[in-house]
Amino acid sequence: DAHPKAAKQGAIRCFRNSGQSCNAPTRMLVHKSRYEEAVEMASDVAANTHVGPASEEGKHIGPVVSEVQFNKIQGLIEKGMSEARLVAGGMGRPDGLNRGYYVKPTVFADVSNDMTIAQAEIFGPVLSIIPFETEAEAVEIANDTAYGLTNYVQTQDTGRANRLATQLRSGMVEMNGTSRAAGSPFG
Repeated sequence: DAHPKAAKQGAIRCFRNSGQSCNAPTRMLVHKSRYEEAVEMASDVAANTHVGPASEEGKHIGPVVSEVQFNKIQGLIEKGMSEARLVAGGMGRPDGLNRGYYVKPTVFADVSNDMTIAQAEIFGPVLSIIPFETEAEAVEIANDTAYGLTNYVQTQDTGRANRLATQLRSGMVEMNGTSRAAGSPFG
């Protein structure tokens, strides 16, 4: 029962800062009834996310921090291609960029939580979309991680939002794209 553009907003947030944020929403859990719609939205965001140098004007994402990180991300994308369905992006640099540590915004679908791409902290513009059927299953998937800085809940049901916030094991839970209040602790 998320807002119709929740998947689009989640993908944009994942790719922001080239995915190099400790609280980047890199796992997107989507109810099966809206799964393919969300996959299509995220794929569209990836395809339309411009990648370029900081010196370039306009809205875009830049390179990742180093060659070591670039190679790690490429290896995890390659692993993901053997585990899940690649729907956008993939290995290598974006078209028109033949040097530098630029990564294609990448989206995987049909991910399960036992896959490497769901459990690794990729720290790059890579989104893994995981289907679920029940609220309890979503909570179980969300809590099945070695990490846990932030969970993001998208729902138009206030009762569900509050119920989920108390069940999720993370430092922060953001609701419907609303960040924590000013002065709140980070983590």
